Amino acid sequence: MRRLLLSCFALALATPLVAAELNLTVQIPEQKVAEYHRPYTAIWIERADRSVAAQLAVWYAQKDSKEGAGNKWLPDLRQWWRRGGRELALPVDGVSGATRPAGQHQLNFVDGQAPLGTLAAGDYVLVVEAAREVGGREVVRVPFTWPGATTQHLTARGSSELGAVSLDINP
Repeated sequence: MRRLLLSCFALALATPLVAAELNLTVQIPEQKVAEYHRPYTAIWIERADRSVAAQLAVWYAQKDSKEGAGNKWLPDLRQWWRRGGRELALPVDGVSGATRPAGQHQLNFVDGQAPLGTLAAGDYVLVVEAAREVGGREVVRVPFTWPGATTQHLTARGSSELGAVSLDINP
């Protein structure tokens, strides 16, 4: 009996716990322009009071060029910069990365792991902001509830610098 209890206890500890997931797809549309630059993009989660709950991704020029340091242009992501971007010491491991080309880009986050961390239950807004040199600036907002009682599939669409943004939440 004692062995059975110990075996059950060991099995319970070895079995991974199922954590909520947040899967995100961000589309950067192809631009038909003479001078194209990849957009700087920031992705974060806001609380109801618009404070930052989690910084998920920042894509920018990581190397210095003849135009200056890549992080010099991060303030062009105005909302992200004002809501917490200027407080970050870039690069941030697991958050910052190089700019992305046109196409669909998938990001996956798991509750309890960086950069999502342990997001408290509640209502939030996923925010995606993109700004492009010799181009425009755009913000797409997707409200969601974390963690959902059921699977959620939410979408929003930009009109110029961002295409479709889809958010899938698995409880």
